[in-house]
Amino acid sequence: MTRPWFALALYAVYMALAFGWRSIRQRRATGSTGFRGISGPPGSLPWLGGVLFALAMLLGVAAPVAELAGWIGPLVEPGHLVVGLGAVATVAGILGTLWSQGAMGASWRIGVSDAERTSLVTGGPFAVVRNPIFSCMMLAALGIVLILPNAAALASFVALVVAIELQVRFVEEPYLLRTHGDAYAAYCAKVGRFLPGIGTGDQPRSP
Repeated sequence: MTRPWFALALYAVYMALAFGWRSIRQRRATGSTGFRGISGPPGSLPWLGGVLFALAMLLGVAAPVAELAGWIGPLVEPGHLVVGLGAVATVAGILGTLWSQGAMGASWRIGVSDAERTSLVTGGPFAVVRNPIFSCMMLAALGIVLILPNAAALASFVALVVAIELQVRFVEEPYLLRTHGDAYAAYCAKVGRFLPGIGTGDQPRSP
């Protein structure tokens, strides 16, 4: 299997499990798919985060397809070791995403709704970092870049990182602070945002 086909297969499995299968499970358990859409008015930072997230997903598919079609080529030719590391990172990111989604239980959402009050999940992977799903998504996206180092894959990774930063800082953290108050602030003081121990002093923005 060539690198583009390998990357496309991994990406398809990831999307099918992390979004399709997870949404089906959520609907069966709660009656809702968990999708809440893009937050904020057009042009706002929360809205921009949602748009960049969608763009990152599209570029993730486009990267292997464009290389298979011959429209773009690799920026560098990765060796077998780099491709192997990319595969390990991608699989670890997929498994970590699924584990973290499962740990959220009925509180799992894509986006937020101010009309809802979800539980504050602090166990399992959430005891290590505050946003393990996003951490694992970035790890998986980085793995794809190592396997398929072309411009579209790199743009997808950059768009995803920026989208996640905007979503977390301007949508999810303010929502959780509004919903859980001091309990969430205390949790943020103890647990890093994306990596263990990093960002514990960076308190969420007030609503």
